[in-house]
Amino acid sequence: MGLRAAGLGSVKGVILGREKGVVLGCDLTVIHFLLGPAVVLLAVPLFRQRAVIRASARLIAVGLAVGLPVGILSAVGIAWVLGASSQTILSLAPKSVTAGIAVGISEQIGGLQTLTIVLVIMTGITGAVLGPIIARLARIDDPRVVGLTMGIASHGIGTARALQINEVAGAFSGLGMGLNGVLTAILLPLIFRLL
Repeated sequence: MGLRAAGLGSVKGVILGREKGVVLGCDLTVIHFLLGPAVVLLAVPLFRQRAVIRASARLIAVGLAVGLPVGILSAVGIAWVLGASSQTILSLAPKSVTAGIAVGISEQIGGLQTLTIVLVIMTGITGAVLGPIIARLARIDDPRVVGLTMGIASHGIGTARALQINEVAGAFSGLGMGLNGVLTAILLPLIFRLL
């Protein structure tokens, strides 16, 4: 099976919560145990910023209405133009949602789950690194906008980075990540069934 295939299978198992034990010298039970509280802790900045979030409903709606389709269509469109296989394109479609949701979507629409996981991780890291830089270059200094876009585009890893910016950015990032995940999980399989 090889180390690479075993590693991808293990990553898939960790994200899906199906495997526990030791892989490559890392105790996965600790990682799995810590993921639950980390997700729950995202609610703290959301609760603290609830008044700002309520006052920003229009901003959130527009951000999701633009960010969700752009995240999917840009990746799928570029892959299609470059001649990627249909299975690769289907694996790319859910790349902007958190891994647990992306794997389920990929399975429903016929993508490769392990490829989807790798693409999700790459998307998160890229967004976390480049998001603040692009915001500075575009002179976007509103932490609500920066956070929301990072949450929609680069899910959990982007949200962790947004929390480093400030609590408002972190709250909007967590909200963007959650809403984008739910909407993508509902809409993407439905759209692919209609095509």
